[in-house]
Amino acid sequence: MPKFSALATAVAVSVGVATASWTMPSSAASTNPVTIAPPTLPANWYGSAPYVTPLYGNPPDLPKVMAATGQKTFQLTFIQAPRGGGGCTPTWDGAVPVSTDTAVARIIDGVRLAGGDVSVSIGGYGGTNLGQTCGSAEATASAYQQVIDKYALRALDFNLEEPEYSDPVATRKEVRAAQILQRRNPGLYISVTTVAAPSGTTPQGQNLLNTAKSLHFTPNNYSIMPFNGFPDVRSQIAAIEAFHGVLMSTFGWDSATAFAHEGMSLMNGRSDFGEYYTQADFQTLLDYSISRGMSRYTFWSLNRDHPCTPPANGQTLGTCSSVPQHHWDFTRLTAQFAQRTSAMKVGVGVAPPARATHRR
Repeated sequence: MPKFSALATAVAVSVGVATASWTMPSSAASTNPVTIAPPTLPANWYGSAPYVTPLYGNPPDLPKVMAATGQKTFQLTFIQAPRGGGGCTPTWDGAVPVSTDTAVARIIDGVRLAGGDVSVSIGGYGGTNLGQTCGSAEATASAYQQVIDKYALRALDFNLEEPEYSDPVATRKEVRAAQILQRRNPGLYISVTTVAAPSGTTPQGQNLLNTAKSLHFTPNNYSIMPFNGFPDVRSQIAAIEAFHGVLMSTFGWDSATAFAHEGMSLMNGRSDFGEYYTQADFQTLLDYSISRGMSRYTFWSLNRDHPCTPPANGQTLGTCSSVPQHHWDFTRLTAQFAQRTSAMKVGVGVAPPARATHRR
C-alpha cells in the first residue's frame, strides 16, 4: 500500500484467526493491552477490512464509521522496525513501541465494544521492516507474536513493500514467519498480496509465490493491487485474470480453487499515478469478485474516504479521495463484500487439490 502519496508497489500477507478463543494476557497491568475480547467474525470480514492509519493526522472515529456503513473490521497500519537503530522490536511506523502503546489499544477497544475487530498491518512503503532487521525467520515471527499477544489479534497483515520485497532473503524471512505464526496460532486465516502487473504480478511477486511454495506454506488468499499503472476497470480486471493464471500455474490449482484463494486491494479516488477510481469502478470490481468467489476485497485507505476539492498541483492526498463522493462511500462497498459473501464461507476450508505439493 502507499504510505499516503507513496508508490504502491507492495507485497502483503494478511493473517486472521477466525475462531480462536481469547484470554487476557497475564501482563495486563504492565503492557496496557486491549481490554475488550475480540468477537467471533467470519473470515470474509477480515477479507473486507479497509486500511486505516490510526496515528496519522486526524484519523476517523471507527465506531462512527461502523454505524454509518455496516463495516465491522479495519486494517490498522503500520508495524515496522525502530527508526534509526533498527533492531527486532515491533513499533508503530518505526516510532511508537508496541510494548508501551496505549493509543492504538484504546482504538481497538472501541471497535470491539461496537461489535467489530481489527487486523494490524506490517510494513509500509519506504520503511524498514522486521524481516530486514531481525536475525532469522524465527526471531521475526517472535516479534510479530508480541503484536498478536498485545492486542489479542485474530488478524495480521504483512504489507511488504520497497525496499524489502526486492530482497529475497528478507522476503523469505517474512513468509517463513507467517508460516510459523500460522502453526503457532491455530485457525489463522492468511492472505498474501503481491504487486500487480499486466502479466499478473512482477518478478518480485512471483518470487514470493515461489518462496511460499518451496516452504510448503499454503495461505488462504493471495491478492494483487491493480492501481498505479492501471488506467481503467478493464485493465484492472485483465491483471486480476492474469494473476489467476499465475496462481494456477504456480500451485497447480484448478480455477475454482485459485479464485477461492484470490483477492484484490484497490485504491479509492486519485492514485499516485493520477488515475481516478470512482465508486462505479469499485462497484464493478465488487460484483466481479463476488461472482468469481474471491476471498478478499479491500482498499487503501479509510483515511481518504472523504470528498475534497483536489489541489491545483494535482497531488494525491492522504486525507481525501479527490473524487465526488459522500463520506464513507468506498467503505460501504467493502461492507457489502462481507455481507454478500457471508454464506459462502469465503477463504475457509478450501483444500488444495491432490496434485499440489504444499500443505498446512
